Amino acid sequence: MKKIAAIHDLSGIGRCSLTAAIPILSALKTQCCPFPTAILSSQTGYPKYSFLDFTDHMREYSNVWSELNINFDYIYSGFLGSKDQVDIVIDFINKNNNSFVIVDPVMGDNGNMYSIFDNDMCKKIKNLVKISNLTTPNITEACLLTNRSISDIGSLTKKDVIDIAKEISQLGPEKVIITGVVQDGYILNIGYDKISDNYFITSFEYNNLSYSGTGDIFTSIVCGLLANGHDLEFAINKSSYFVHKVVNYTSKFDTDRNDGIMFEYFLNELTCL
Repeated sequence: MKKIAAIHDLSGIGRCSLTAAIPILSALKTQCCPFPTAILSSQTGYPKYSFLDFTDHMREYSNVWSELNINFDYIYSGFLGSKDQVDIVIDFINKNNNSFVIVDPVMGDNGNMYSIFDNDMCKKIKNLVKISNLTTPNITEACLLTNRSISDIGSLTKKDVIDIAKEISQLGPEKVIITGVVQDGYILNIGYDKISDNYFITSFEYNNLSYSGTGDIFTSIVCGLLANGHDLEFAINKSSYFVHKVVNYTSKFDTDRNDGIMFEYFLNELTCL
């Protein structure tokens, strides 16, 4: 069984980060080893939440794993809230240099950089992307990684996005998936494999609904499928279809978007992959 170090925050309410990664990676028959960056009562989209910053404990956490001679097949990082956390994750990756590294470079969405970030933090995230094997930015983050104006997202063509994916691959990762590209009433995920020089596109009708945590669910499924030996095209197709299906199901209910999508009803489908 593949062992995956999942470096994310943990929210008690809201299906995102570790709350999503642990059950999804387990359903995909991999061992998810949580490496928490923060502990929250509810994810930050809610009007109120408690927050425990885990930064001061992360190096000790990592060092104990080293002392136990724990080796990881995959390292998968998500939201990182400070430059110190990025440095800790880079050190952790360097200590586990045989691991396949997946970086979700969380910096912004919908044409906006998150308010807690600045250009210096984005540069730090970019340094993390450089040592990854696969990175999964949304279209806003892809523009930030390539120094493009995020105000131009709406005018990008498929060719433009493929070119951006290729440019990101030149930073270091051999595989790139750009998510959440909305064009002509459809939402696209576009993948690029630098080794084969092939790109892959999934396209589903966009219902103009947005839920917290869908990116975490998507990348967690991709991670588990790659760990099980599937190729990038298969992983993108299956992950995109799963998220699309669960979004449509969740939309039938009057739920808070911050609570995320009701993936629990569909976990059995992942066990068959």
